[in-house]
Amino acid sequence: MTDTWWFNPCKAIDAQAREQAQARQQQLTKPAGSLGQLEAVAVQLAGLQGQVKPCVDRVWIAIFAGDHGVVAEGVSAYPQEVTGQMLHNFVTGGAAVSVLARQLDAQLEVVDLGTVTPSLNLPGVRHLNIGAGTANFVHAPAMTQAQGRLALDAGRDSVRRAIAGGAQLFIGGEMGIGNTTAASALACALLGCPVSDLTGPGTGLNAQGVSHKVAVIERALALHAAQRGEALQTLFNLGGFEIAALVGAYLACAQAGVVVLVDGFICSVAALVATRLNPACREWLLFGHRGAEQGHRQVLQSLGAEPLLDLGLRLGEGSGAALAVPLLRLACALHGQMATFAEAAVADRPA
Repeated sequence: MTDTWWFNPCKAIDAQAREQAQARQQQLTKPAGSLGQLEAVAVQLAGLQGQVKPCVDRVWIAIFAGDHGVVAEGVSAYPQEVTGQMLHNFVTGGAAVSVLARQLDAQLEVVDLGTVTPSLNLPGVRHLNIGAGTANFVHAPAMTQAQGRLALDAGRDSVRRAIAGGAQLFIGGEMGIGNTTAASALACALLGCPVSDLTGPGTGLNAQGVSHKVAVIERALALHAAQRGEALQTLFNLGGFEIAALVGAYLACAQAGVVVLVDGFICSVAALVATRLNPACREWLLFGHRGAEQGHRQVLQSLGAEPLLDLGLRLGEGSGAALAVPLLRLACALHGQMATFAEAAVADRPA
């Protein structure tokens, strides 16, 4: 029987730790609810980590990269070789997420699932060579079943390394020219939305370019319409290697009990796929930011997500989630280090 590990149960939330954390919040020297979303996220983290005073000091950031055959349709403002070039930029410290990882003292891993650049052999990059990018999904499934499963496994394997490294928080990032097209197609297939509602400029297309991108996605959706109801096959038909790896990572985190901080549009679409495959994983997903890409708001809404930041970001590569880490750390510090009314000898409001 073929291994379908992504359907395995997710770890249960520690209800007792969550309730004790909520009770602690009510005793801290502040009006109840006055720290808003920071209170809620601290309590949520307590339930996920199984400790009244949660902590996210040790962060693992995994960047998954892959190329997309649909780029042949002219859907990106950048040439495809940028994917491979950015891998070098990640590991030599020049990319935005590289800077953020240093500032956060986070572990940064770069996984190349398959690019069109031949014979890449970059020190510091895990080259998996699942394929020379995906196939053009306007004409055929983006990946084979075997390739899709390898990509899912790659995400799981990254989580295993994160756990071995003692990570308390997992961030997945992505790199792949053309991947907003894949993400928009996936989201449209899963949500049944008009393509124009979920398709934006990506790396900088003008209005004419966006219209062309919409038409390309519509052709792909028509080709693969018969399998729209099957989340896994829809992922393989319309996704990218890096998107499938993100799906695998999110599911593996939920199964192992590692908190996830989801990045922008593409990562949120991967989260949507993950929740369709295994709905219980949703509890393990926190959301870093609401991005500028047109479809992100609707995908977040479908997930019932309340992101921590809204800064008009559209870079990807895990950067928005990384920017939200200090907020999570401060939420934990406030929750764990503020005095209670009793400790501070401050009068609480009458019961």
